[in-house]
Amino acid sequence: MMKFIVRRIIQTIPVVFGVTILVFSLMHLIPGDPAQVIAGESAPEKTVEQIRERLGLNDPLPVQYGKFLGNILQGDLGDSVRSSRPVLDEIKHRFWITVELAVYSTILSVFLGLIAGIISAVRHYTVSDVLIMIIALFGLSMPNFWLGLMLIQKFAIDWKLLDSSGWGTWAQAILPIITLGTSGAAIIARMTRSSMLEVINQDYIRTARAKGVRERVVIYKHALKNALIPVVTVVGLEFGALLGGTVLTESVFAINGMGRLVIDAIRARDFPIVQGAVLIIALLFVLVNLVVDISYRYLNKRIELE
Repeated sequence: MMKFIVRRIIQTIPVVFGVTILVFSLMHLIPGDPAQVIAGESAPEKTVEQIRERLGLNDPLPVQYGKFLGNILQGDLGDSVRSSRPVLDEIKHRFWITVELAVYSTILSVFLGLIAGIISAVRHYTVSDVLIMIIALFGLSMPNFWLGLMLIQKFAIDWKLLDSSGWGTWAQAILPIITLGTSGAAIIARMTRSSMLEVINQDYIRTARAKGVRERVVIYKHALKNALIPVVTVVGLEFGALLGGTVLTESVFAINGMGRLVIDAIRARDFPIVQGAVLIIALLFVLVNLVVDISYRYLNKRIELE
């Protein structure tokens, strides 16, 4: 097992290297001179040259990338153009807000999705199955920002039960968590149903039933455990998508997370912040995929990792 973990960590190194190249390229893919864009169209040439010198844009690209990579290895993502503070200090607080939002939303998605998927699979082709799949289709088709606005209207404005903005208390967190968790729950429910239907028709499930094993044990101990592998894959992808896709939800609920930070940085042309935020989210996504790969072995002992 340890050999597999070490091998997978080594295999992620080229991926991380590719991520750093893409993030570094952000500065050079924007139209025009990045220093001119940061300084503004009417800025004097002296100011533009000072920005170019500060950002190291006068150096050859390989030199710039080498410095960029070296700074990353030292934990230095540069300084914000707007505040002149280190990028890590700007990101640190916002990052954990987004992680909390993504984790809680994923937990809600898994909880609702597994229950709905199991019920739908066990009672397939019944009214319950059809109703759950219709609700799941609605959840997939519904834009998050629209659902967030509807929840704010009902629970915050009309009924005054919950807060409509901010982050830090459960009254503020419930609505954005429901908003983000709905679409994920729909995807997990459909995947759980599909995977369970494949498993419950296997010979070992019929054998367990023939031996008189209780139906609940058959479903939850034998069938669900073997049906979880594709579900875990979807959960990992959904969690990564939530980390990078909370921009609209954070804007609707006025949450000062990574999404709003990136949007504000793009508007202010604060490219060091954009680079740092994209790099951190991408690296965390790689880490999540690594954890998902490792979890396969614990879910199914028959999977060979060597």
